[in-house]
Amino acid sequence: MANLIPFRGVLYNPAKAPDISRVVAPPYDVIDAAFQQALYARHPHNVIRLELGLDEPHDSPGQNRYTRAAALLRDWMASGVLQRERAPGIYPYMIDYRSPLDAPGTPPRTLKGFFSTVELEEFGTGKIYPHENTRAAAKTDRLNLLEACGANFSAIFSLFSDPKGAVIQLIDKSVNTDKPRFEFTDDEGFRQRLWAITDRPVLNEIVACMKSSPLFIADGHHRYETALNYRRIRRERAGTAGGVQPYDSVLMLFASLEDPGLTVLPTHRVLTTPVPPHADIARLLGGALDIEEIASAQFIRTLRSRGQTAPVFGLALRGAPSPLLLSVKPDHRPKAGAPERDKLDVSLLQTLVMNTLCPKESDQHALIYTKDDQEAIDLVAQGKATAALLLNPAKVSEVRAVAAAGERMPHKSAYFFPKPLTGLVMNVME
Repeated sequence: MANLIPFRGVLYNPAKAPDISRVVAPPYDVIDAAFQQALYARHPHNVIRLELGLDEPHDSPGQNRYTRAAALLRDWMASGVLQRERAPGIYPYMIDYRSPLDAPGTPPRTLKGFFSTVELEEFGTGKIYPHENTRAAAKTDRLNLLEACGANFSAIFSLFSDPKGAVIQLIDKSVNTDKPRFEFTDDEGFRQRLWAITDRPVLNEIVACMKSSPLFIADGHHRYETALNYRRIRRERAGTAGGVQPYDSVLMLFASLEDPGLTVLPTHRVLTTPVPPHADIARLLGGALDIEEIASAQFIRTLRSRGQTAPVFGLALRGAPSPLLLSVKPDHRPKAGAPERDKLDVSLLQTLVMNTLCPKESDQHALIYTKDDQEAIDLVAQGKATAALLLNPAKVSEVRAVAAAGERMPHKSAYFFPKPLTGLVMNVME
């Protein structure tokens, strides 16, 4: 079901950028203003200048961060900072990392995947499934950049089912693991490696293996929907065009649903608007939830342990003596046959807790999201937030079930980890 299209990737030229770690960046949507400035200062050819340019005081419709990115892309291609590969290929990718969920001393995990372009498909065809809702502002920004540059600088992260490991085993046999194209340690201390496969028979076999695999978007819904919009725009301009055009595909990182190196982190909700006092929590939430005070030292461990068998949330309140565990009572859990979305912890949290503690839409727009347990707790302890609601991570199987049912998870439901870096390989269409 996935029509992979091996492509001539655009990569940094080692002669111009010998230290690849200085020119790549995390995905744009996890970069705050301070880190954006730091990446600008790190190297004059850092991909941040293409992917997430800085606004300037005198910007106009004809001169702005999108037009500057397009001009830089043309210049870097012309000067050899970026080079297009001679032959179409796919790009195997591995990240050796430590998960924030792992206990100290746990051996590193390895996420295995590969970059390729894939033919775009409208949602609802049974070929590519979203799992999360998107917001209009982010799509407008990404469309402006795509129209200006005609390029995918960062990959959409998607998952496919490969229970026997056939695709990854084929890739493993086709690369010299001792000679990656790039190998370096990133800002988080993770080992990053990228290879290239251009052997046509091997590519044909990989493409054939993927034909039967539907794709589940793990991260990058805004970019995928933007690519669909861009394709519509280009088709309207071009009229009838024979065959698959460059704008008919998009850059993706593909990883297996069964990969033990794939981690899903929770996305905690940190509240910054007023919430009811500790003394009122039992009255407000006790109808649907069993509420229990937990010593701070056991809080996260107990939250994770209890969450293995039942929906349970953590609540840290400013000024409260101890954090609370909120366990959903059996008669408030979803019944058999309920929509898959309604079975998720994050959906239960919204219905049973968030709508009570944050009744106004403006309250929910003021949320801070974090995947870091301790950061969520510290923001409350430091007086920077009024409360923190901590979740257990969604399971990969739950994400797949929601997507396959044609449903969408609430915003910021699942944080797939680790995320592919931006700038390792790019898809420049023009």
